[in-house]
Amino acid sequence: MFDNEKLKLIRESERLKVKEVAKLVGLNYYSYHGYEAGKAKMSMDAGKKLFKHPRFRKYRDWFMFDEINPEIGQIAPILAHNGTEEKTQTKK
Repeated sequence: MFDNEKLKLIRESERLKVKEVAKLVGLNYYSYHGYEAGKAKMSMDAGKKLFKHPRFRKYRDWFMFDEINPEIGQIAPILAHNGTEEKTQTKK
């Protein structure tokens, strides 16, 4: 799996749009879009911004090393929202 595919899986797992990810981590939209589209390689600085953000930190080991360790909070995107669907409750 290529880095751009992993970035897309992370974003989709978090149910975000490209623009939302870029804004959350402080990256230029067009730059981030290029990373995810496979048109540009993510720089080390951009990677640091992404994986230092609390929302994306849990994917760091999977992204970089293809390793997960749920006991310490390192997961793959497919596990991110497994069984945690939000339910809306209506008050009567």
